[in-house]
Amino acid sequence: MSADLATAAAPEDAVALVRAMGARARTAARALAALPTATKAAALRAAAAAIRADASAILAANARDVAAGEARGLSPALLDRLRLDPARLEGAAAGMEAIAGLSDPVGALVSEDRRPNGLVLRRVRVPIGVIGIIYESRPNVTADAGALCVMAGNAAILRGGSEAIESNRALHAAMQRGFAAGGVPADAIQLVPTTDRAAVGAMLTAEGLIDMVVPRGGKSLVARVQAEARVPVLAHLDGINHSYVDGAADPDMARTLVVNAKLRRTGICGATETLLIDRAFADPAPLLAALIDGGCELRGDADVQAIDPRVRPATAEDWDTEYLDAILSVKRVDGVEGALAHIARHSSGHTDAIVTEDATTAERFLNGVDSAIVMWNASTQFADGGEFGLGGEIGISTGRLHARGPVALEGLTTYKWTVTGTGQTRP
Repeated sequence: MSADLATAAAPEDAVALVRAMGARARTAARALAALPTATKAAALRAAAAAIRADASAILAANARDVAAGEARGLSPALLDRLRLDPARLEGAAAGMEAIAGLSDPVGALVSEDRRPNGLVLRRVRVPIGVIGIIYESRPNVTADAGALCVMAGNAAILRGGSEAIESNRALHAAMQRGFAAGGVPADAIQLVPTTDRAAVGAMLTAEGLIDMVVPRGGKSLVARVQAEARVPVLAHLDGINHSYVDGAADPDMARTLVVNAKLRRTGICGATETLLIDRAFADPAPLLAALIDGGCELRGDADVQAIDPRVRPATAEDWDTEYLDAILSVKRVDGVEGALAHIARHSSGHTDAIVTEDATTAERFLNGVDSAIVMWNASTQFADGGEFGLGGEIGISTGRLHARGPVALEGLTTYKWTVTGTGQTRP
């Protein structure tokens, strides 16, 4: 089947395409699992070099995607996720090199135990196998996911969104060239050539060929994946993140952190979407003014509106909305217990933060919030695998099984038991 499969391919064509790619990925995964750490690391460095060498072509492809996105009326948040510049592209290459320098989880000993009968039981980390990544807008996922999967010994099938098709193709071509030069099978990282939605359905039902699917995108994509998947899913839900300013917060720190948490990049999943302010916080007006003067629309309850007349009234929906834009819902609460109660009702389990100088209150918050990432005196924008020292991430898991928070090398492995005996038989 042609690599230029038509966008409107028939469902049966998409199934045949994905199954052929899956079979090749399965073969590549077996070869990858046996590669030594040095070979995988060298391949990642070669891929980074190839991205740098092809920078002009990749940025030109991205410019075409951005122009098409603007013509289609994509939101500023989606355009920001889509856009590459020299600094972001260099960040992708540098991220690959950082991953190459991390400890290889494959073969790591998780635990060892000697039973009374002399059997030695070991749990050893192994690759998951073939990972399917379905993502929207962000071409950097192509680089991050490819590098993480290869270093963890997995083959990957990447299905990017139509809005980033040119960027993804250019990145993938450079990466494949680098991986091949480093001794990694060409089929280790494959890019689905069609943007037809039937390919998504084919990936979700590719039992025996794809071992795990990771959706990276909006609520509708994640909902579809969870509803239709017949293979395990590592889900990344909304980033309805909270920053709580406690009564014992330092005012200058609170203002700096909250402005950064909301406005540094509004379109990323780590952006704060709701600000909770303790009624005991002495002077919230400068905090609200800093946000509004920074270009943020505030939607608040009656108490917040009374502080600054520029605040618009919040609706019930605002507390459950991931804006991904310069919009922030704001509410006053009665201390840390009020904040915990609101977060329990409305958080998506992604990232929540407290600003306070009171260590006891901070400990109550850190222990009381059931989210993948909980922070004290730090911007929620640090919710990122690279910032956590993981080299990158394939996504931030908001679930409770297998992996949670930024999913990087260790999260892309499982384990197996090895049992060593000296001739024992079971009575």
